[in-house]
Amino acid sequence: MRTLAIDYGDSRVGLAITDALGITAQGLETIYHKGNDKIVLKRLDEILEEYEIDTIVVGKPLNLNGTSSKRMEITDKFIHKLKCKYNKLKIETQDERLTTVEAHRTMNDLGINPKKKKDLVDTIAAVYILETYMNK
Repeated sequence: MRTLAIDYGDSRVGLAITDALGITAQGLETIYHKGNDKIVLKRLDEILEEYEIDTIVVGKPLNLNGTSSKRMEITDKFIHKLKCKYNKLKIETQDERLTTVEAHRTMNDLGINPKKKKDLVDTIAAVYILETYMNK
């Protein structure tokens, strides 16, 4: 069984998934949804059909001091939708503070073209969320 990580944002959602043995985390894709969760849920349906996933981990966008953010309220609503729709799966959260910063640092270190960064940043952030979750 695999674990799927979600970096949930206003217009983009980054996804990462473990390998079949649950040892490594790999970026899967970025979903462009522009605030329409139906697009995200439809794509998640397809992914869940393709992979044997038993756990979904959603990045928890806390403030740097650990308090809940305005963004967390929006993410909590999305998590509620996940729990209602995928009630047979384990839905968990993982602190995602600084994952986007780390994703940008990684892309800079790799010399990724600035025009491609927007397409990759959320997927890379999801990988960091998943790796943090796996290392608990």
